[in-house]
Amino acid sequence: MLPKDPIILLSYINTKLRDEYSSLDDLCASLGESRDEIKESLSAVGFTYDSSLNKFV
Repeated sequence: MLPKDPIILLSYINTKLRDEYSSLDDLCASLGESRDEIKESLSAVGFTYDSSLNKFV
C-alpha cells in the first residue's frame, strides 16, 4: 500500500525508482499500483514524471 500523503509518496516513489526500478511502468507492474493514480496524486502537488531522469521532478 502506497503512502497517502503526496510528499511522502514522492519520496517513496523516487527512492524506489532510484534503487529498484528502471521505469515507472516497472514499479507499477511490480507493486500492482496504477500509474495514472500515482501521476495524478503527484501532479496535484506540482510534480511530473521525467522518464529521462526516472524520477518525479
